[in-house]
Amino acid sequence: MFNNLSEKLDKALHVLKGHGSITEVNVAETLKEVRRALLDADVNYKIAKDFTKTVKEKALGQDVLTTLQPGQLMVKIVKDELTELMGGDAEGINMSGTPTVILMSGLQGSGKTTFSGKLANYLKNKKTKKPLLVACDVYRPAAVDQLHVVGEQIKVDVYSDKGNTDPVAIAQAGIAHAKANGHNVVIIDTAGRLAVDEAMMTEISNIHKAIQPQETLFVVDSMTGQDAVNTAKAFNDVLNFDGVILTKLDGDTRGGAAISIKSVVNKPIKFIGTGEKMEAIDVFYPSRMADRILGMGDVVSLVERAQEQFDEQEARKLQKKIAKNQFGFDDFLKQIQQIKKMGNMKDLIGMIPGAGKMMKNIDIDDDAFKGIEAIIHSMTPKERANPSIINASRKKRIGKGSGTSVQEVNQLLKQFDQMSKMMKMMQGGGGKRMMQAMKNMR
Repeated sequence: MFNNLSEKLDKALHVLKGHGSITEVNVAETLKEVRRALLDADVNYKIAKDFTKTVKEKALGQDVLTTLQPGQLMVKIVKDELTELMGGDAEGINMSGTPTVILMSGLQGSGKTTFSGKLANYLKNKKTKKPLLVACDVYRPAAVDQLHVVGEQIKVDVYSDKGNTDPVAIAQAGIAHAKANGHNVVIIDTAGRLAVDEAMMTEISNIHKAIQPQETLFVVDSMTGQDAVNTAKAFNDVLNFDGVILTKLDGDTRGGAAISIKSVVNKPIKFIGTGEKMEAIDVFYPSRMADRILGMGDVVSLVERAQEQFDEQEARKLQKKIAKNQFGFDDFLKQIQQIKKMGNMKDLIGMIPGAGKMMKNIDIDDDAFKGIEAIIHSMTPKERANPSIINASRKKRIGKGSGTSVQEVNQLLKQFDQMSKMMKMMQGGGGKRMMQAMKNMR
């Protein structure tokens, strides 16, 4: 996420991060590079220019040149201004109304239908709502079928009327169906076009007027950069929507849309899509995103994701097993499943401060655990519970069964042994020593 922008901003601020002499001249030169980095990320020229002008005024106004750590103060000013540019505070979704009606809008291919499912899944699992998805795309072939597939996947009801070609009537009937069947949220998936056109705008406007939604969200593909911002403006002029959804932020996105869109339409980014899975949806926190853009990671979001998968009862069982030296490969497999549920690996690593920079040239596959899982599944229950019994002939059999080599099996066993020792050390009060050692590694 934003790898190129992060790298260029890091280079631009590198001079000021050192402890050399800081002058008004090199502050100006640094900000020139910052502006260039923003423009390369497809940020609107005027926004990039205004941004660097504000940062310069604040930097010189706060006597950056005379502080003991001018580089750190400069980075803080850039971070604060980036946060402000992207909206300042996270904005929630308006859940008033019985039911709450949410209208999804956007171009074809922006990920509207998929995100409608992600939002329904989010509201169902995290806000304990009972959502209903309504299929109002009467043009795109198989659009209704796609929404039904999404609904089945997340176990959320879908309302559709294939014989009806009037999206306004379908939307109204969908809301009536929700009221009659106890649904407290209605998410209306509408048709998109390949480009903004009058017929499309008239149709979405008619739906909006007829159903008076509590929340109108504009879904946009962040990989389209500045085009995304221009499309948002066109939609906002007609719908006066309440918030923006940025999809495909896990792709090779330049970041221009995330940084520019709030300034152009004066509407908050409410959610972001960070992968293909139905769980790949995050509330947009401008401050956390600014941290990630500046290569500082996002530990808060990482901890939140871990807590969502954390089961207190299971953790207590695990503690007892570790204390008794009974931690086996079945337990390890459970931990892998929990990590996988947290999101794609590249995204998770990007949340660790400094890790994104170290891993920038390493391609991390979402199937990073595939080989490990195959090896574990090729073990017998006895071997998984007691890895010490795995001798040479067993290793050969496990390697053959998992489609891996004996060397790979050996490597996993060695890593597992090291991890077990480390966990045992944590249990035995060695946590503080480990934390100190990790601090010293920085």
